[in-house]
Amino acid sequence: MSDPSAASLVSTPRIEQPGESGAPANAGLPESAQKQQKPRGLLGDAWLDLRRKPLFWISAAFILVFVVMAAFPSLFTSGDAVNGALSRSLVKPSADAWFGYDVQGRDVFARTIYGARASIVVALLSVIGTLLIGGAMGMIAGYRGGWVDALLSRVADIFFGLPFVLGSIVILTTFNGSGRDNSEWTIMGLVIMSLTVLSWPVVMRLMRSAVLATKEADYIVAARALGAGTGRIIFKHLLPNCLAPILVYGTIMVGSFIGLEATLSFLGIGLRSPVVSWGIMISEAQTLIRVAPYLLFFPAAFLVTAVLSFVTLGETVREALDPKLR
Repeated sequence: MSDPSAASLVSTPRIEQPGESGAPANAGLPESAQKQQKPRGLLGDAWLDLRRKPLFWISAAFILVFVVMAAFPSLFTSGDAVNGALSRSLVKPSADAWFGYDVQGRDVFARTIYGARASIVVALLSVIGTLLIGGAMGMIAGYRGGWVDALLSRVADIFFGLPFVLGSIVILTTFNGSGRDNSEWTIMGLVIMSLTVLSWPVVMRLMRSAVLATKEADYIVAARALGAGTGRIIFKHLLPNCLAPILVYGTIMVGSFIGLEATLSFLGIGLRSPVVSWGIMISEAQTLIRVAPYLLFFPAAFLVTAVLSFVTLGETVREALDPKLR
């Protein structure tokens, strides 16, 4: 309330401000203008900012193409990605085969299209598993605090200290060694497990930091004072306000996991035949780079484009959600 000073007691006529006569301030404006003046939340401001960025639309368009390519590869090619004819071995790109044929006479274009499925499926499922495990651990550690926080943080430090390549070699050579005849989905599941096990501590730290910064907010204290239980506070108040940095990191992590899967496949410890992926194609082309450089160029180009698209999308979303970066 304002202090009733002597000046305020003088009964002088006052100029009426817009909106004080009982009608809204935007009463004379068109309906579209009234909608524009409505207050927006964080997501509304972020979407308004994203719509103005060309990089967002470009990266989103590439990601949409790759997702459709992974889900419906037959829309892009009718070739056989697994079987080939030795009579077409190392035939160069032409109108009949845009990307040429590999050493076993298989269509490189078809293999590149079908290779998107394994690379993107492995990356997406690994990210989902990492976000679920790391997010749950971070939520528990940040909300409970005390010895629970200390115990979970030390466990995360142990996994965080493991070198990624060394840990992947141990896991994949143990369960997916050269003497094992695993199916396609078993091989992909083992790669997903290795990526998830070695990557969740980063997400755990992000979620823990977000929970620690949010759990003492006024609306959390008010909800606790009104008798809200732990489950309601976590799922109704904490989780929606802590998801933004996790989702942004998850988008960037999809691109990183596509590159990591290709790295493991290139080293011979990740995906392998009968699976078709960009990493396997790059590994098979390394010995023929001087004779047939197209065997390396096309899958590498698709791989780099996919990684850059996901990373760029994550960066643009991060800038839109962070008011300091606008």
